[in-house]
Amino acid sequence: MNPILIAVLIVSALGLLAGLGLAIASAIMAVPVDEKTEKIEEILPGINCGACGYSGCAGYAKALADGDESDTALCSPGGTEVSVLIARITGLAAGEVMPSAAVVLCQGSNKNTGDKLVYVGVPNCKMATQLFSGQRQCNYGCLGFGDCVAVCDYGAIHICDGVARINPLLCKACEKCVAACPKGLIEMMPLYEAKAAVLCNNREKGAVTRKQCKTGCISCTRCVKACEFDAITMVDGVAKIDYHKCTACGECVTVCPVKAIDMIDMQKMIERAKAQ
Repeated sequence: MNPILIAVLIVSALGLLAGLGLAIASAIMAVPVDEKTEKIEEILPGINCGACGYSGCAGYAKALADGDESDTALCSPGGTEVSVLIARITGLAAGEVMPSAAVVLCQGSNKNTGDKLVYVGVPNCKMATQLFSGQRQCNYGCLGFGDCVAVCDYGAIHICDGVARINPLLCKACEKCVAACPKGLIEMMPLYEAKAAVLCNNREKGAVTRKQCKTGCISCTRCVKACEFDAITMVDGVAKIDYHKCTACGECVTVCPVKAIDMIDMQKMIERAKAQ
């Protein structure tokens, strides 16, 4: 018999035996799949953002199916619609997901600040931060390399004039961008309630901040004194607003001498985006 044919037959036989062995092993070692877990996982977005507090969609689905978790409204990207579907499968009460969207708390555009050095290296914020806190004059501001853009599964983030900006119409509140920003500049805000927001994270003294950015918080505390609802406090030299207490009266926006505070009305932003 032809030696080549013999070699082909031997290899084929070995392949058949190996395949048969793998099939038997997979059948013996197969882990039973919970149908309820599978059904829940199928209706979850599948982006594994971790906003629910679990490692991913599979972890959340398993916890719900096993009865270790009773809150059906932990999936922000899925919203209330997914919460209702989960409730139908599990028999749990459907919770309401409060709509929210991410906001970049920085106005350090190319017009408001500049660069203190020429950065030549890996073009991402995490790496640039390792070198003197980045190339921008403000050590606490957006670097504009787009680490947040890279992790957004919905195309909601773009770099505009050197600063990351988020479209609330596309944002699903997965919070991946929050975790990706090395400067901690991104926060979640209520989607259908207007709230005042301090668009700055600069913790330097006022005189230093003024040199670094035209719209940086200078710790003057005028907003704190003007707020009648105790919604504003100074934290490490920067004004911070409690969105639960904020009534959107706009007084803090009026008194801020550097315009570091602005009224964020997500609903109006969405309406404008739809109109374009």
